[in-house]
Amino acid sequence: MNGNDPLLDGLQVYLVGGAVRDSLLGRAGGDRDWVVVGSEPAELLRRGFKTVGADFPVFLHPHTGEEYALARTERKSGRGYRGFVVDVDPSVTLEQDLLRRDLTINAIAQDREGRLIDPHGGVADLQARVLRHVSPAFGEDPVRILRVARFAARFSTLGFTLADETLALMRDMVEAGEVDHLVPERVWQELQRGLAEAAPQAMLQVLRGCGALARLLPEVEALYGVEQRVEFHPEIDAGIHTELCLAQSARWRPRDARVAFAVLLHDLGKALTPREEWPKHVLHEQRGIAPIETVCQRLRVPTEFRDLAVHACREHLNVHRLDEMRPISIEALLSRCDAWRKPDRMAEIGWVCEIDKRGRLGGEDQPYPNRMLLQHCLQAAQRVQARDLDLSTLQGPAIGEALRKARVAAIRASRAEAEGISPKDDAVT
Repeated sequence: MNGNDPLLDGLQVYLVGGAVRDSLLGRAGGDRDWVVVGSEPAELLRRGFKTVGADFPVFLHPHTGEEYALARTERKSGRGYRGFVVDVDPSVTLEQDLLRRDLTINAIAQDREGRLIDPHGGVADLQARVLRHVSPAFGEDPVRILRVARFAARFSTLGFTLADETLALMRDMVEAGEVDHLVPERVWQELQRGLAEAAPQAMLQVLRGCGALARLLPEVEALYGVEQRVEFHPEIDAGIHTELCLAQSARWRPRDARVAFAVLLHDLGKALTPREEWPKHVLHEQRGIAPIETVCQRLRVPTEFRDLAVHACREHLNVHRLDEMRPISIEALLSRCDAWRKPDRMAEIGWVCEIDKRGRLGGEDQPYPNRMLLQHCLQAAQRVQARDLDLSTLQGPAIGEALRKARVAAIRASRAEAEGISPKDDAVT
């Protein structure tokens, strides 16, 4: 605590939110947030704090850079999460400030002597491993639906579950149309953070349970109930397969939101398979590209996330059969993915494919050699350099064609070496 900081002398200052919660859980804390009770902006400015934030007074400590917010209340004044009137009068109490927070486990404060202030039972809910809303005011801010889903993704591995009354309130909010007023940037921000948590599949389950998934990601919601071939997918349901894949993504690529996003969307094309073709999903890797682009446009997803998702969707079946493909086809796959300029992308695609294979009932621990085979082929092709080839008699497109043939030959030789056999004499065309 900041017990000896002269800048805080005479102020009622409390540590709040995640720092208190994580300390009680025995987890390493991140940023510390503070609330100041009974003061005004002019007083903090006089002490040298720097103001930030346009919606309500938040100040940065001039030495530590930590955030100090004046205690406040919020009153609903419109739809969505921006429709609030904020009151930062010095008469606002700590208990009133804690009342406006989302979950009881986030509504615990600690004074400068280390004493806890817990008017809403947050400590008890931490011990019981329950995510529970603080008050009915929770229903006024649709962002809290996303935050609860993200907290589920973070804490479900510790045994946390969602309180029935909180789930019911979230359903009411969705039915009232509150989530329809969320701005794309905020949806993406929370989704990206949730995908990087320890159990991203829990985020999906919470959003689906309250009906928000159908509003925010209808393309993913549409996967539930879609049948797959049981010999390849013992879990049968394509939505359940997506959840299993997200669990494997967190296992093999922890905190990698980009890979997890591609995993989330890799099978969207299965929802577009005509029902009479179930449980087969021929061309689902091609059908899935359009809905991925729709999701990314709607949520304003960054380009690098979108590109990986599109390439992984289009190529994941090819990577699954990479050991059966001809060198010429492997070179074409690498070229489609722009592997020569973005080689790191191929490693990410390989992980998406391995996670897809492992995200099946009973397949969690099955080996997947094709991810390393993909890297092996890429490295062989990368060793081909124009300066090492005789291109003196070639011009224009012929130079590119010569490079392509040399890469195919390098892939063929590399695979043959790895398999301990002589390179085949199949034509390079």
